[in-house]
Amino acid sequence: MSPRPDTAVAVRRFSRAERWVHRTTAALMGVCVLTAACLYVPQLAELVGRRALVVTLHKWTGLALPVPVLAGLASRALRTDLGHLNRFGPHDRTWLRAALHRDKRHGSRPAGKFNAGQKLYASWIAGATLVMLGTGLMMWFTHLTPLLWRTSATFVHDWLALTIGIVLAGHIGMALADPESRRGMRTGSVSREWADQQHPLWRQ
Repeated sequence: MSPRPDTAVAVRRFSRAERWVHRTTAALMGVCVLTAACLYVPQLAELVGRRALVVTLHKWTGLALPVPVLAGLASRALRTDLGHLNRFGPHDRTWLRAALHRDKRHGSRPAGKFNAGQKLYASWIAGATLVMLGTGLMMWFTHLTPLLWRTSATFVHDWLALTIGIVLAGHIGMALADPESRRGMRTGSVSREWADQQHPLWRQ
């Protein structure tokens, strides 16, 4: 039996460990966002009730949020991709200029394994997660910091949470608009045509 055409030209994009890290982190982030919404939106708070349970769930999922990435560092593939995400080159500036000018021609947006938008998102969400963790701990262990620090932490935590929700909605929206990208995260492989079109510098 001859192989299916899409299988014959598949390109490996993510390892099993990377997909596990992404899914677990996404699940924890989803719980954090949903529980935060239940704590701050009165209509949801009334609908769900059991505020103490929601608070406890929010605290522990927030505390666990960095764990999948830390555990995933045992994977060489993840460490390699983190290096790619942390490295900007001239082609990334070209990609950003094209994005700002809404130039959707494929030739105008050169990208390696990750494009500049994905690199910026990864850096931003990693930093935001650390800030949320730090401010959340100050709000949780109230005896460790002065009142002024806790008040400032609450302000930062609340507004950054709203920003994270908006950015995550954009991230999910972009993923929904790109089935092949979702396939790569779901199965670990993408079509060679998609890879050459969207990430022309990746396999050079």
